[in-house]
Amino acid sequence: TCHTHLTTTNLLVSKHFTGKTGKAFLFSKVYNYTVGPEQQRELLTGKHICGDIYCVCCLNNIGWTYMYAYDESERYKIGKFILEKALVERIQVKD
Repeated sequence: TCHTHLTTTNLLVSKHFTGKTGKAFLFSKVYNYTVGPEQQRELLTGKHICGDIYCVCCLNNIGWTYMYAYDESERYKIGKFILEKALVERIQVKD
């Protein structure tokens, strides 16, 4: 990984998500990314429209963003981001 700043822990919504590579985290905001084309996906929680997200520096895939959820109970995810644990690295910032 290239150590580009992507988000902070205070923007973490949930640790209880699963990505393509295993454990994943839902964040309300992510920085320094670009979005790929919209794709309809059948996820564990139902049908969604998502876009893969990529680091702006190294262009590696880091997860995806939710653009639409067909199930009304899943719509809280719209505009939020999944970061996959295996695709990113946690950096501790010292004051």
